[in-house]
Amino acid sequence: MPKNASRGYGAVFAVREFRFVFAAHLLSLLGVVVSEIALTFLVYDLTGSPLLSALTFALGLLPYLVGGTLLAGVADRYPARRVLVVCDLLCAACGGVMVLPGTPIAGLLALRCVVAAIAPVFTGTRMAALTDILGEGDLYVLGRSLLRIVSQSAQLAGFGVGGVLLAVVPARGAICVTVGTFLCSAALLRFGTRDRPARATGRGSALLRDSLGGARLLLGDRRTRALLLLFWVPPMFVVAPEALAAPYADSLGLGPAALGLLMCAMPVGHIVAELYAGTALSPRARSRVVLPVAAVGLLPLLVYGAGPGLGWALAALVLAGAGAAYVIGLDQWFVAAVPEELRGRAMTLLTAGLMTIQGLGMAVAGLAAEFLPVHQVVAGAGAIGTLCCLVLVREVHRTGPHGPEGRAAGADRTTEVRDGAVRQVTSG
Repeated sequence: MPKNASRGYGAVFAVREFRFVFAAHLLSLLGVVVSEIALTFLVYDLTGSPLLSALTFALGLLPYLVGGTLLAGVADRYPARRVLVVCDLLCAACGGVMVLPGTPIAGLLALRCVVAAIAPVFTGTRMAALTDILGEGDLYVLGRSLLRIVSQSAQLAGFGVGGVLLAVVPARGAICVTVGTFLCSAALLRFGTRDRPARATGRGSALLRDSLGGARLLLGDRRTRALLLLFWVPPMFVVAPEALAAPYADSLGLGPAALGLLMCAMPVGHIVAELYAGTALSPRARSRVVLPVAAVGLLPLLVYGAGPGLGWALAALVLAGAGAAYVIGLDQWFVAAVPEELRGRAMTLLTAGLMTIQGLGMAVAGLAAEFLPVHQVVAGAGAIGTLCCLVLVREVHRTGPHGPEGRAAGADRTTEVRDGAVRQVTSG
């Protein structure tokens, strides 16, 4: 597959292996969303405790940091297909134990943590495997874009499907459905993708040391660190209006329907903008808009400073969601910056950091709303987030190929090649 081939999303679906990965992603994602709803409902039904019910949902985010740092080495030490299939089977097994009537509440929460810890390893391995399936050029960027669009769409559809499912079957029955989706995903990946060798050869080292060593190398490189932060920081602030949608709707005297609109507005903006960027913009144009869009993407949240009504709030959220489309160009930069032998760990670290920092952003927004009006908290998130993004944009530009740091690094590499001593980042 030519590295720079670009015929839009249709070219991505023309790759047979990607079609299997896409179908597996859709199934497992719907299963995760439905299981989150079903398990939260089951815990509340068994305990009557809102705290434990909320904790069940929160446990979907917290273990990402553990799995994404301590287990990241798995993504490079073992063949990608094997890792993906085993992750799906482990999640299916956890779901199978959840549905057993004798499983205690503590067991349900522990199993929820296990599934959440597996998630970043699975996602990071799949992201790295896409470079093998689609190459490192524009097809990879469009493939990643499609998976993100599906993730956003599945959140909208999955909560609706989960609600309908719980209306006709018990919570344990709904979890049984998710077991089936994980098993189907495992089968699609096992029989629909090629078995490729592992990227790293250092299996003799301890997994924990390998995982932490990879994170240290990635975060120690100035360019890679800047790109990771550009992935992580905007989402930390953009989650504020979603985290506070319920109290904001209540402050306006709006009902559940308006709350649903507030929750859906940002994903809709993201989906539309990413589809536009993937179909109407060339790879070069997508690369050119990364930094400008990242710099101004949070500015729409400043509208909240005026305490807007539903219409203006929805418009601001749609625009803020559209700002996330800068990631489609950032994906290509990240792949180019990370050595191949670290790619699985890099993608796992990226996923873990993204989920963790969004959870942190929600918590901080909720804490701030205890002392300040909700609309001021959201506007403040937009203002502070924009300042942080401007600093990051400057750093990314400086470390890029056309910035002063990037030119210096390029000169160093030229000298190393000339002297016959090419320096490479190794997996330790």
